[in-house]
This record gives sequence, C-alpha cells and structure tokens, in this order.
Amino acid sequence: MFWLLLLIFCYCLFIAGTAAGVRVSTRPSVVNIGAILSFNSSIGKVAKVAIEAAVEDVNSNPAVLRGTKLKLAMQDTKQSSGFLGIVEALQFMENDTVAIVGPQQSVMAHVISHTANELQVPLLSFAATDPTLNSLQFPYFVRTTQSDIFQMSAIAEIVDFYEWRDVIAIYIDDDHGRNGVAALGDKLAEKRCKISYRAPMSPKVGRNEITNTLLKVASMESRVIILHILATWGLEVVDVARNIGMMESGYVWIATDWLSTILDTESSLPLVARDSIQGVLTLRMHTPDSELKRKFVSRWGNLTDRLFGLNTYGLYAYDTIWLLAQALDTFLNQGGNISFSNDPRLTKFHGGNLHFDAMSIFDGGNMLLTNILEVNISGVSGLIKFTSERNLIGTAYEVINVIGTGFRRIGYWSNSFGLSVVPPEKLNEQRNHSRSNQLCGVVWPGQTTEKPRGWVFSSNRRQLRVGVPILVNFHEFVSQVDGSDIFHGYCIDLFNAALEILPYAIQYKFIPFGDGHINPTFTDLLSKITTGDFNAAVGNISITTNRTKMVDFTQPYIETGLVVVAPVRKQNSNAWAFLRPFTPMMWCVIGLLFLVVGIVCWILERRTNDDFCGSPRKQCVTILWFSFSTLFNTQSGKIDSFLGRFVLLIWLFVVLILNSSYIASLTSILIVEQLSYSVKGIESLITSNDHIGYQRGAYTENYLLDELNIHKSRLVPLDSKEEFEKALNDGPKKGGVDAIVESQAHMEIFLSSRCEFGIVGQELTKLGWGFAFPRESRLAVDMSTAILKLSENGELQKIHDKWLAKKACSLEEGKQDIGRLSLTSFWGLFLLCGSACVFALLLHLVKMVHQYMRHSGRDSQSFLSFVKEKENHVHKMEESEESKGKRKRRKMVPNGRVQEHESINV
Repeated sequence: MFWLLLLIFCYCLFIAGTAAGVRVSTRPSVVNIGAILSFNSSIGKVAKVAIEAAVEDVNSNPAVLRGTKLKLAMQDTKQSSGFLGIVEALQFMENDTVAIVGPQQSVMAHVISHTANELQVPLLSFAATDPTLNSLQFPYFVRTTQSDIFQMSAIAEIVDFYEWRDVIAIYIDDDHGRNGVAALGDKLAEKRCKISYRAPMSPKVGRNEITNTLLKVASMESRVIILHILATWGLEVVDVARNIGMMESGYVWIATDWLSTILDTESSLPLVARDSIQGVLTLRMHTPDSELKRKFVSRWGNLTDRLFGLNTYGLYAYDTIWLLAQALDTFLNQGGNISFSNDPRLTKFHGGNLHFDAMSIFDGGNMLLTNILEVNISGVSGLIKFTSERNLIGTAYEVINVIGTGFRRIGYWSNSFGLSVVPPEKLNEQRNHSRSNQLCGVVWPGQTTEKPRGWVFSSNRRQLRVGVPILVNFHEFVSQVDGSDIFHGYCIDLFNAALEILPYAIQYKFIPFGDGHINPTFTDLLSKITTGDFNAAVGNISITTNRTKMVDFTQPYIETGLVVVAPVRKQNSNAWAFLRPFTPMMWCVIGLLFLVVGIVCWILERRTNDDFCGSPRKQCVTILWFSFSTLFNTQSGKIDSFLGRFVLLIWLFVVLILNSSYIASLTSILIVEQLSYSVKGIESLITSNDHIGYQRGAYTENYLLDELNIHKSRLVPLDSKEEFEKALNDGPKKGGVDAIVESQAHMEIFLSSRCEFGIVGQELTKLGWGFAFPRESRLAVDMSTAILKLSENGELQKIHDKWLAKKACSLEEGKQDIGRLSLTSFWGLFLLCGSACVFALLLHLVKMVHQYMRHSGRDSQSFLSFVKEKENHVHKMEESEESKGKRKRRKMVPNGRVQEHESINV
C-alpha cells in the first residue's frame, strides 16, 4: 500500500508540474481550476451541473474577477475502481491548476490530500464529509459542506430524545464509514448511549453479503439501526431488510443523508424501493431560505431539462465556485502571482515514462488557502464562513420521515439549539427557545405511530438463569420446596407477576444459591451476575450504592430500612401518674402564668371593683382564688373593666387548651401501658460496648462497620428467627446481644408473634429491594415498568398482604412514645396570654397617668397615693369641679332668664 501511494503521489506531481522554469502572471486572463466528480452518482451529476453553472455565472460577471476568467477541467472518477478513479482524477492537473473542487468521495480525499500538500494546491470538497479530514495532517483540504461530526451529533440527540440506549451501526468498511461510525460512538457516549453492535460491509458489497450481515443484525436485541453507507448500495440494503422482515413494526431505521440525497435527486423511485423505505428517518443538510436560493432553484429545471432534482450537495458545489472566485480575487488584489516552480528533490527521477522530474509546485498556494479560509459571503446554501476548526458556521440538519410517496419534515437539529420544530434561524431571532428539544410525530416502520421500544429480548438467547438465595429463615420472602426446583415466597410471586406483564415471553429457570444452613452473602450472589453464571437475581436484595456498581436493579418493589429491635418491659403506674402529661418545666410555667394573670386582673380591677378591695391578706387570697377558679369557671367576682375582660378572655382560651391537652394525655398514659427499653436508640448502641446482632449475609454488617464505625468484635451474625429471639432474651450478660439491627421488612415478620420485643426509635436508612440484572440490561427497564403497573393496579399490595400481613402484635406497640407534653408545644399560646397582659397593663397605666395629670394642680398628692385611691372618689371630685365651673359662668351672663334657666339645670 505504501508503494502504491508513493506511485500515485509521484504521478500527481508529474502531471501537475511544468517541464522547467517558473511561469509568472500578475493578473492573468485565465486561471485553471479542476473538479473531481463521479458523473453517474446522485451527488456527482447534480454537482456537475451546479459547478458548470457557477463557473458561467462568475465569468459572466465582470465585477467578480475583473477580467480574469475561470477555466474548468473536470474528471470523472467513475467510482468503479478506486485506483483508476484516483489516476483519472489527477490527469487534469498538468495544466497549472491552482485549486481543485473535490474530490467527491472521502476515501479519495484522503489520498489526494497528500498530493495537495506537496503541490500546495487547495482542495475544496463539497461532498467529502469524513470528520478526520479536518485534522492537521491535511492542511490544504477545505470542506465546503457540513462535516459528519455534526450529522452524528444530530443522530445521537435523536436517539436520546426517544430514550433509546443501544443502537446497531451498519456501514461501509472504508475511511468514510469507519470514521463516521467512530464519531457516532463518541456522540452517543456523551448521551450515555452506545453502539451495541457494528456491522461493517465491504465497499464492493453484494446482495449475499448484505443478507448475511442483516441476519446477524436481526439476531441482536437492539432494534435501532443506523445506516451509514453509500447511496449506491443504500436502497439495496433496505430492500433486503424488507424481504427478511426487518422493516416491520418494532424496528427503527435512521439513515444518514445519503437517503435524503436520493429522494431529492431522483424524481421517481421504483415502487419496490418506496415500499422498502417506509417509516425510515433520515437527515438532510439544512440551507436557510433566501432570495439567492429561490432564484437558483427556479433555474434548475432549465439547467437539467428536469431530468433530476437539486440536492443540498448541489447547492454547496455551486457556492464552492463562488467561494474560490472570491478568494482568487482577493489573492490577485494582494499582488499574488499564479506561478509554479520545480521540486529539486525529484531530479533523480529524470527519464522514464512518468517524467517525475518535470513536477512543479504552486507557489501561491499557501496565500490562496489563507484567503479561502477568510471568505465571508452569502451563497445559495446560506452564509459561507469558516470557524477556527475549518467547519462552516451555522451547521444544521432537517429530520425527515419517509411516508407514502414522499416524505415529511418532522423537525430540525442545529449545533446551537439541538432539536426543534422550527428552523434554527428563527430560533436565533427569538429570545424564548421553548420549542427546542422537540420533534413532530413519526410514522414508524409497520405504519405505526407508537414509539418503538427499541429492543427485544432475543428469541435465540439461552434460558434465563435466575439466582435465588436460600435463606435459613424468613421463608415468607423466598423458599424452595424440598426435593424440587419449585420456589415460593413474596419475592418469587412478585417476579412471576412482573414477567407476565412483559410484552414478550421469557424462558427462565430458578437456580438456588446457598446450602440452606447458613444465609448466603448477597454480594457473592450479585458477583455471579457479573461473571455470567446468573442472568438475574431474585430475593430480598437491598439496593445499595456499592451493589449498583456491580449490577442494574429494577424499580424498588418494597421500601424498607434498618431498624433497632430491643426487649420491652412494661412500666407500671404509680401515685404520681397524674403529673406525667406535662414536663416539670411545663408545670412551673403554668403555675407562674396563673399567678401573673391574677395579679394583672387585680391591678386592673382594684380601683373600680369592690371584690378586689379589702385587707392585704384578703386581696392576696382573691388574686390566687380568682386565677385558679378559672379552671372550673367559678370566678369569685365579676370583672367590670374592659381591659380586665380582655385579659380574662385570652386567659380562658389558654385554660381551655391546657385542660383539653391534659385530659387527652392523661387518658393515653393511664389506658395505654408505656414501654421501657434498655436501649434508647442507635445513639446509645454506638456509645455502649454491648454486642449488636444482625442477619448474616445482609448489607447490615457493612453499614454498621463503614457508616457507624462500630468495631467488628461487637457484631454478632445471626441466621434464624430463633437465634434472634434467644440472643435478645439472653442479653449481653449471658452471651447474647443488647439489640438487633436489621431490615424492617424482616422485623415485621419477627415481631408479628413476639410481643416481648419492639422497635426503638426511627429507621436508620431508607432503602428498597429490587431484582438484579447485568449492567445496561434492557430487561431491568422493562421489569421496572412492570413493577409500576403492578403497583397501580393493586396487585403489588395483594401479594404483600398474602405473605407479609401482620398476624398478632402491632408494630406500633413496640415503639417508644411517652407522649409527655413539653413547653415547646405551648409557647405560642403562652406568648399570646403574656402579650395580652402586658398590653392591658400599659393601657391602664396610660389612663392613670392621664387622670393624675388632670388633678395634679389641685393639691400636692403623689402619684402613688393617687393610684391607691378608688376611682369613685376621683369621679366625685371631677363632678364637683364641673359644678363650680358652671356657677361661675352663670354669674358672668347679664340676662337673668338665662341664669335662671341654667340654675334649674344645675
């Protein structure tokens, strides 16, 4: 291969060079350019017409190259033989070619790019979409169309949009196919998807090879197929797929833009071909609507006599000539010369038929390349401008669904906005991109509008081997009938019920794991799945972080967490049981509040109410009796003042709440026997040095060691319920345990008939049980959906009640709940009462100050003695003052009748 490439390279240099010397032209009348096409292909025949039209338009417009004309030389690569096509494509370069439009195929571009690097002749390809051609290895290659890296990004986003995770890639095994699929794999990985199977085909593929390849694909689980091949063989592949039943319901076919190119180019396809591509999704490079595009499309029928249609590659081919013309004009304006020089390294090849010593290099190639990359014009395909990575800006694709005799555009994909139902140029104008990440409805293969699941459980797969742990006890979850391969239990019934909901049949077999004498370790069971010994695991398996790194779990079918179980002893009532409803602090606050309310009411009533007067001893007794009598609504006296009634109203509300709470709490304490535990919770277990029991094989041991940092010497593994009971009854003094930490689901069964034990405190963790499958198993997803359906239709609860219903003791009886009421529950109520008292005292004080100020000028009485006076005496003084004032006013009036009248009123 190396010698073949060297021979091609040398021949290219020979035919592109001149015999000797250097030829220079400042502003030449003619500039030679070349084009490498496959005239018979869907892309080539359209590009040929578009390039010829573009050259004619440039030459007919004197403002473009200002008198310089483009002279086009075209070569047909015929694509029947790669080697012959390359040799034919290089024959035209013997005429001092400054740039080459093409090549059309990516494979040919890889070879010719090496020659272009040596000759310094820019290659402007409108159809070579291989993403690796952008590498630094090919500096003189310029892609004037969109790279497959973006097309594969669009496909990956479509796969993610429909929530598929595995795809199968069918491709031609050449540079174009391999590099495109490699880019697809990278983009799918970014979406946490993958290519589960790659199906390469030879570039000279035949129908037999196509059939064999598709039969292998049909045996795979994935039903999402990406078809990235040449248009020459594309319709042949889908036709074979239809014949073997791979275009039916359940399949998803996504073709790259080769299919849209055929649909745009061929005015009519055979009926068989139309039937084969029904429901297929394909992509088409998006070119925004513009006046230039509409004019060129309207010309197309006259240019081709309506023999074939215009595809997007034709638009890019037309713009490539204008791009080159713009760069050449800039090149000549900058003083660039069209000159070629010999390569002295090839003089040793003097003689022979190939004339290697006559090859020459384009001296202005680097300068022209720079101008090409800096072009910024608007063409029929949109804005022509390159990014720093040499990709066209504004990359976008249309997502097309083939339906009937035509197709329907269901959305767009752009590098800026992703999927959308509106063109990206409109999204760019809008501030709100709410219509992004959407696609319209699709008619899939099989004429169905329901989204395919994207995978099936392969019918030729061997029987599913399901591992089941054999437990020493707790047979309510999993149990095996002695001497048979029949299993029963809550987990088994639930697994069978979920399998019945699946839309496909699965052959499976339960395989016991464990000897039945010691509980097996669940970590060992799950490791059998990773090694392939088991295809699934069913049992009371908790879903933990470490275990999810090994296998995939289904949706949890039961929620359970770790709890602490300890022995319970009854607490007998005593003579002071009536004090239990409130805490000591609560009793102190209540007593203080009684005293405060009595004092406040005394202050507010003593000046107006005779019931609150008398000797100091009588007033103290009145204060105490008034406050406490409110408990029984037997107040010793009435309240006359408004402020006093306001305080009393608030206080009666507080008393009502206190009475109700006290009666309810005391009733609960005296009727329901309280439980006392030697263990108060997990905190007391951690700080003590006593032994803790756990079920062997469960994740409890790792939790106690790693999360709670309890020393392993304190942990006691237990297997059966009998061992649980004995260890708790013996206690730490007799070699037992102080408490057991285990799953609540297990403890429900254990405590259902053992009322001498109970659960202390709250759950330590919130976990669930699930069925285990290999990583990235699609069966785990479908089983999760089945479990949700069982939960919705009530079947899950029925299975739970069948196996795990409580029998005797209620778990609630085992919980420590003293029920004493503390100050925290009533601080708001007490705050309200205290605020009312303070508010009333402040108003009362303001009122007294106001009265004192009115009478302060009458005598030298102090404020304290004024406060001690009764308010009736103050009222009499005010009335006396008013009478004196009226008599004085009567003497001052001269009219006697008025005086007489006023005296009568007095």
